[in-house]
Amino acid sequence: MIQEFRLPDLGEGLADAEIVQWLVAPGDTVTLNQTFAEVETAKAVVELPSPYDGTVTTLHAEAGETVDVGAPLIEFDVAGDEPATGPGDNAAAKEPVEDAAEEKTPPNLVGYGAAPSSKARPARRARRGAAASVAADTAVLEAAPHDALPETAAAAAVGERPRSTPPVRAHAKRRGVDIALVAAEVGDRVITRDDIDAYAERVGGHVEVQAAPAAQPTLFTGSTERETRIPIRGVRKHTAAAMVQSAFTAPHVTTFHTVDVTATMDLIASLKADRSLSEHRIGPLVVVAKAACLALSRTPGLNSRWDEEAGDIVQPHYVDLGIAAATERGLIVPNIRDADRMTLPQLADALGALTQTARSGKTSPADLAGGTFSITNIGVFGIDAGTPILPPGQSGILAVGAVRRMPWEYRGEIALRQVMTLSLSFDHRIVDGAEGARFVKDVADILEEPGRAMLLG
Repeated sequence: MIQEFRLPDLGEGLADAEIVQWLVAPGDTVTLNQTFAEVETAKAVVELPSPYDGTVTTLHAEAGETVDVGAPLIEFDVAGDEPATGPGDNAAAKEPVEDAAEEKTPPNLVGYGAAPSSKARPARRARRGAAASVAADTAVLEAAPHDALPETAAAAAVGERPRSTPPVRAHAKRRGVDIALVAAEVGDRVITRDDIDAYAERVGGHVEVQAAPAAQPTLFTGSTERETRIPIRGVRKHTAAAMVQSAFTAPHVTTFHTVDVTATMDLIASLKADRSLSEHRIGPLVVVAKAACLALSRTPGLNSRWDEEAGDIVQPHYVDLGIAAATERGLIVPNIRDADRMTLPQLADALGALTQTARSGKTSPADLAGGTFSITNIGVFGIDAGTPILPPGQSGILAVGAVRRMPWEYRGEIALRQVMTLSLSFDHRIVDGAEGARFVKDVADILEEPGRAMLLG
């Protein structure tokens, strides 16, 4: 029978999602929990698993189209009279089944945990006359070293659409790597940037890096068009709406403080030289994050949210630290859960994992929700200070400027020191100027003398 699958709410109350790519086509056979499409919400790229075993009959949208939550997305020809149901399924509810042994395995939809079954690619229906060729190519793949494979054999063996995200495919294109050949090596799992880089390095340097062309104003390109129109959607659309909401809801105040971080930079250098810590990438941002978590214990207003509906100020007894990340999809702010309970090496590892996931486009909507305080590292762009806008629902965000070597007063003399500017924006409904200043001063004191951290927390 034909079963229609409608776009579900992906766990964040979002109204719609854009089809990034279909991983199946009409006529393909799929099994329960196999990924059939990638969609981009206002926050993240999400894989949609099939809720059925069956054959794809209809796709209701093209790649690039935006589909409303609850709208028809795909149809399957499913054997049997009734579909399997489970959390998040949008099919009609069934009556309880008396014999539990006869119940089908429930589908594992977005937001309800990892798929228990393999994420192997859906089997494509072979074109007429092509079955023997594909079988032969697969036999070659199993028998010969990968370097000896013809490109068509690798592509046929791993399927026509290797498992990867749009940013990773773009990265592979820039590096001149055929992603189908990488897929033959990694198997069923999703291809990452690291896989692309490792393949490019392994082939011995004959893969040339293709630099992306710099964006130029239309005026200088020789084009007859006088303007370029870019659709407002995805992360950019969400970020714009969130920033407008924040700017016109919470009264922003920003305070600045420049601090001598020479001692912190010396500490980081000593930690990098410690072989026992060589696996942990401890840099200035990690130390600032740790200092911020310690300082928040003295200024809980900066780790609070304004609940307009309930008429309350809510103060969490934990720090879910948001880290602003610039990605190919736009600016996102994923969170490090319980960052205040982490040691410096643990915080460094969490930050590294967060960054890698964000760059690969795999940050989930859940990881982008619920932050209590945020940090944005504008220093990576060579910027000293700014006025960051609060993420909605948070009362504080700290901008970390670039570390610069410059003349500075030190012990009554002028010396070359390493300095950094901290910029703190806060919600003046919750935080007054004194509390904001105290927080910045606490962070600065730790960065000036890292040993002071022993006195806090």
